[in-house]
Amino acid sequence: MLNTEPCIERPDDFYEALLTAHQGLTTEQSHELNARLVLILANQIGRYDVLQEALAAARGNLERTTEGAPR
Repeated sequence: MLNTEPCIERPDDFYEALLTAHQGLTTEQSHELNARLVLILANQIGRYDVLQEALAAARGNLERTTEGAPR
């Protein structure tokens, strides 16, 4: 089961570290960093059913944020 409750230790520090990791990168490099990070974290989770839930949750949130946006 996917845990969607906040549980990141030191979330502000993590967010700052994430932004720092992207500093000085091109857009393409930034996308590559994000893709690598997703794969590393997916490996940490490991369970396919949980990863499927995470994909659905992320996609659902994305679709809700773009509703009503001009196409």
